[in-house]
Amino acid sequence: MIATWQPYRERLRVTLVRTVLIAVVAGTVLAMWSARSARPIRWPVAVVLMLWVSFGGHWLELWFLNWLRPRLPDAPTVQRFARLATWFLGGCGLGVGMALTGRALGGIGLTHWPAWWAAGVAFIGVELVAHSVLQARGRASFFTGRG
Repeated sequence: MIATWQPYRERLRVTLVRTVLIAVVAGTVLAMWSARSARPIRWPVAVVLMLWVSFGGHWLELWFLNWLRPRLPDAPTVQRFARLATWFLGGCGLGVGMALTGRALGGIGLTHWPAWWAAGVAFIGVELVAHSVLQARGRASFFTGRG
């Protein structure tokens, strides 16, 4: 059986509204959580940092859906492994972007660099939660193999 993958398309305005809203909510949580620390993160900086995950993560997912997935074998195991690998490697890259942005905008320097893979693992978790929401809403997701 050969799968015919339809390109994923979405209006830029819809993407921007959703990803900015996610970044505002997540940035608010991050700023409030960091307020208890010795070096709190200002709210605007926290929102910009969360844009790496929401907006950057959206484009990473589009790259997988529209470029990589059609070039892979249709076997579900291959598709799932490739998606997890994409999330992991992309999450590592987004984490580096967040760290550099935090340093540039907020003077947020890491006192110690966490394990290089931590951002990749965290991004997989974020994506699995997002796809769980899609699954619960009856939409195509990682879990159905259609999304």
